[in-house]
Amino acid sequence: MQLNKEIAAVVTGGSSGLGAATARKLAGHGVKVTLFDVNEEAGNALAQEIGAQFVKVDVTSDDSVKAGLDAAEAAHGPTRILVNCAGIAPVAKTTSRGEPHPMDMFQTVINVNLVGTFRCMSFAGTRMASLDPLTEDGERGVIISTASVAAFDGQIGQAAYAASKGGIAALTLPVARDLSKSGIRVMTVAPGIFETPMLRGLSQEVQDSLGQQVPFPSRLGRGDEYAQLVEAICTNPMLNGETIRLDGAIRMAPR
Repeated sequence: MQLNKEIAAVVTGGSSGLGAATARKLAGHGVKVTLFDVNEEAGNALAQEIGAQFVKVDVTSDDSVKAGLDAAEAAHGPTRILVNCAGIAPVAKTTSRGEPHPMDMFQTVINVNLVGTFRCMSFAGTRMASLDPLTEDGERGVIISTASVAAFDGQIGQAAYAASKGGIAALTLPVARDLSKSGIRVMTVAPGIFETPMLRGLSQEVQDSLGQQVPFPSRLGRGDEYAQLVEAICTNPMLNGETIRLDGAIRMAPR
């Protein structure tokens, strides 16, 4: 798929972090971008900066996602690219100080990260399937989701987060197969330790220590590097049904 002003994209979690970097990258190619997020202040500011549209969307709500997709289509035409970056990452052990993991927390993480991602994939994919093909291969759209190396190397306290991200990785191939006859490609990126608003809140010493755990390059990943991979996935038609680790060869230790 060519990235140009004829293409419309939706980026969930688009107000900050990896989502914001992706929105900037796509907008830089002229793509008409709609940001989905619950953070209105940051979302509106970024939308104004890059010439995008912001819509407040809660990925745990059918009605909210449908309304967001309606707004995206009304402003920019049919969505051809969906990038799922919305997610949360609370920490809790399976058992701690004689108490079990808070089940409401576990359920919330699964609802936001996993069910929310699949909701957007299914709702957007259904709309893409009705569009005219863009290429001689019959490509109609591209869906890219965000897992994490925690899907494979989950650390202590990451049971909920790892389960949600592992679920996203596991969704990739069956959803790609489901949507193959409609000419929609499905990919997932599993980032390692990246500069995000959460990590930037840590001291520089801690950030440097985390970066030094990465074999090469020995630093935190940058949002633009995630966005570069999104760009490559969008433009390479043979990338389909796979999860790509973007992690500098790190394999996470237990803690």
